[in-house]
Amino acid sequence: MLDIQAKFPIGQVVRHKRFGFRGVIYDVDPEFANSEEWYQSIPADMRPRKDQPFYHLFAENHDKTPYIAYVSEQNLEPEDSDIPINHPGIAEYFEGMKDGIYRPRQKAN
Repeated sequence: MLDIQAKFPIGQVVRHKRFGFRGVIYDVDPEFANSEEWYQSIPADMRPRKDQPFYHLFAENHDKTPYIAYVSEQNLEPEDSDIPINHPGIAEYFEGMKDGIYRPRQKAN
């Protein structure tokens, strides 16, 4: 079994290196955990390695339209903007942003 450490934490705001969209991480898979059909739909010359963390993002495109993204670590970089992400799912997982990082909601016992 591989010992893979995620580079980015839950709540981190990131930007896609190639496509430029922004998102906030709400979950991490230590390695690829989506469908093979999804993976094969990526053009071969752009297809990421499976043996790296993959991040679930509350994302927004350039027009600020919200959606969910699943992105490999190699395609992400930290976003240094404090501009909030426009996504309705954020309120369910996070209680606000501080110093550019979203703070996860505390789960009730």
